[in-house]
Amino acid sequence: MNSIHIPNWLIITAGIGQIFTAMIYPYIRHRVFDWYNDVKKLKPLNQEIAKTYGRYIQGLNFGFGLISILLYEPLKQRSTLALALTTLIAAYWVGKVITQFAYYPMYQIPRKPIFRAGSYFMNFLFGLFAVTFTLLAIHNLKGIW
Repeated sequence: MNSIHIPNWLIITAGIGQIFTAMIYPYIRHRVFDWYNDVKKLKPLNQEIAKTYGRYIQGLNFGFGLISILLYEPLKQRSTLALALTTLIAAYWVGKVITQFAYYPMYQIPRKPIFRAGSYFMNFLFGLFAVTFTLLAIHNLKGIW
């Protein structure tokens, strides 16, 4: 059966990018969105819930990055597990891209050139992740069918 060729370097690059997003996430929340001051306005339980979800996002990005870097070959093995994992990661990033373009344009980020360039770079990364893992999921699906 025909397959989609996904080079290892692309998967590893996506992994490095996902780890980068996990590492830069606190800076973006603090410096770009002033997130912590907004969270302080919430009730204490809601503050903890918001912080917990922030950590979940950061942890998933980091975990998906490690999986991509360390297990790039198994992600292409055309097994049901590879299909499940690549579909999960693809859905996560496709959802992020949809959310990014459907909801975030309503809000203004600070006008500093570094933040504007950063937003373009982050959107590029999110798109790269979505495309890479969607292609991997399709590759794995074709191997199972």
